[in-house]
Amino acid sequence: MVTRLPRFSPSELDDDQQRVYRAVTGGRRASGPQAFPLTEDDGTLRGPFNAMLLSPPVGGALQAIGEAVRYSSVLSDRARELAILAVAAYEDSAFERLAHEAVGRLAGLTDDELAAVRDGSDPASLTGVERVVLRTARALLRDRTLDDAGYEAAVQELGARGLFELTTLVGYYAMLALQLRIFAAEE
Repeated sequence: MVTRLPRFSPSELDDDQQRVYRAVTGGRRASGPQAFPLTEDDGTLRGPFNAMLLSPPVGGALQAIGEAVRYSSVLSDRARELAILAVAAYEDSAFERLAHEAVGRLAGLTDDELAAVRDGSDPASLTGVERVVLRTARALLRDRTLDDAGYEAAVQELGARGLFELTTLVGYYAMLALQLRIFAAEE
């Protein structure tokens, strides 16, 4: 499918769109090692970030949530990437899979672990917390809730804050997968 949304050229953005653009390209996503490019060679935003320019008030808030769940969470980098990749697998989101398998490798996930998450199995090498994160993310996606046992396991391993952040992360990435499909922005 050809993209339904043109790429917004940085030189043609209004002031509100420029603020969102700068938040993405100059924020925490852009600092440190880059696992995947945020922009094309011409400076246009890739993946879900381009669509955020359609509505700067909403797009700005979304990018801020994404930055918070990626960089200010109590979840470890490996646990966070396991949850994101569970969403990518469930939603069959090519962009999120490509981007976050690269981020996951930087966080220490092995090719065997990445393949297991992709095919829906539990890697034997995960820590207890990582296993709970992966199982909780999958339950949230599949069932849209947690039974009492799943809730108790998640709170015991992650704490209430960690579970709150995990549910936010899963919802955020599921929403991005939806937007990528709607605007045909998968790459």
